[in-house]
Amino acid sequence: MQRREFIGAVTAAAAVLTAKGDEPKDKPARPKETRRGDILYRQLGSTKEEVSAIGLGGHHIGRQKDEKDSIAIIRAAIDAGITFMDNCWDYHDGGSEVRMGKALKDGYRKKVFLMTKIDGRTKKAAAEQIDESLKRLQTDVIDLVQHHEIIRMEDPDRIFVAGGAQEAVEAAKKAGKIRYIGFTGHKDPLVHLRMVEVAKEHGFKFDTAQMPLNVLDAHFRSFEKQVVPVLLKEGVGVLGMKALGDGLVLKSKTATPVECLQYALSLPASVVITGIDSMAILRQALDVAKGFKPLTEKETADLLAKTKPAAMKGEFERFKTTNAFDGTAKNPSWLGEHDKGPG
Repeated sequence: MQRREFIGAVTAAAAVLTAKGDEPKDKPARPKETRRGDILYRQLGSTKEEVSAIGLGGHHIGRQKDEKDSIAIIRAAIDAGITFMDNCWDYHDGGSEVRMGKALKDGYRKKVFLMTKIDGRTKKAAAEQIDESLKRLQTDVIDLVQHHEIIRMEDPDRIFVAGGAQEAVEAAKKAGKIRYIGFTGHKDPLVHLRMVEVAKEHGFKFDTAQMPLNVLDAHFRSFEKQVVPVLLKEGVGVLGMKALGDGLVLKSKTATPVECLQYALSLPASVVITGIDSMAILRQALDVAKGFKPLTEKETADLLAKTKPAAMKGEFERFKTTNAFDGTAKNPSWLGEHDKGPG
């Protein structure tokens, strides 16, 4: 399918959804879940993995001035039952991975499902970043590696072209360096759908896909409405992020932190990854997980009605409407040389 045809088909499908109220008749069910202690655990897509429904965001655990504080937060989260660890090769110039690597010593590594992301679009750049991440994280194997910031329509082509990053991650998996493969993005549902489509054209299915899922996304260029149903149909694990939008959702003054987390957890995501930069924020997330009950249809409708006016222009989802969150746009060298590929 050519790019123009693809965009036209997806846009038409989205228009149909909008005409019907942008709400599927039967909401997709959340993944199989169990509760142990205070934490809810869910199946990760079509894998046999079970992960905590709350995930620890990798960027926020690199923001503390003293790495000892970061390590303490990570270990406290794991001790409380959080198993899903998010990270990225580029967070704080590798600082987040270094801190997590130190935190996962002394037996903590075996207690978690460890994920990181790479920016490289070429086989060479991606392979180098995977090896660097392995060293920083002080592990022989990373449970999940994801192509990071799939935010441009040409990114899927660059990754799947001969000599592209996909060759590196598949080689790393074959070598036992990684176990599962996914991708992330925060810009537009169309790009996510194209990534899935291009992968399918190459006979590949991702294990996971990560995207913004929050009370504002439901109204504006919605990953929840356009992407999640496709992923569930394909058996791809849904990873939600930006439930609070790095604080931007809260600035809309339409929902509380607790409401934001409750909404995201009520969606059919395997994991809701949230930024935790202090023990107080960790306790808040744990309290929500402990007392979590899916929002009722009325509670959901009321919350969406309250958030809709603030959501319609993307003012509080700036990761969709500006390049403020686009690390690879500001640092194109992270992508690696791309003179041999499209784009």
